[in-house]
Amino acid sequence: MKLEFDPIVSPVQLTAVIWPDTIGGYCSLNPETGTASQGESVEEALANLEEATSLYLEDNPIEGLRQIAAPFVTTFTVDDRAWVAPSFWRTTS
Repeated sequence: MKLEFDPIVSPVQLTAVIWPDTIGGYCSLNPETGTASQGESVEEALANLEEATSLYLEDNPIEGLRQIAAPFVTTFTVDDRAWVAPSFWRTTS
């Protein structure tokens, strides 16, 4: 008789960063795993992120996650002149 170990799985709280996409809908990101997704609504973007993160964790153990003790998300401004598109993005006439 072979005994199989069935570990008790406890939920882990992860971070979701969600923002409106410029072409419509919403983008979502989990910074602990680097997983990202999108959806037409905030709820869909979050549900899709949860699914993407679950799939990622099937192959990548949760023990290796960077735990973010108290996530703080904010914004900052960069002068648009500080960013210049690479030459291969520029069009020539």
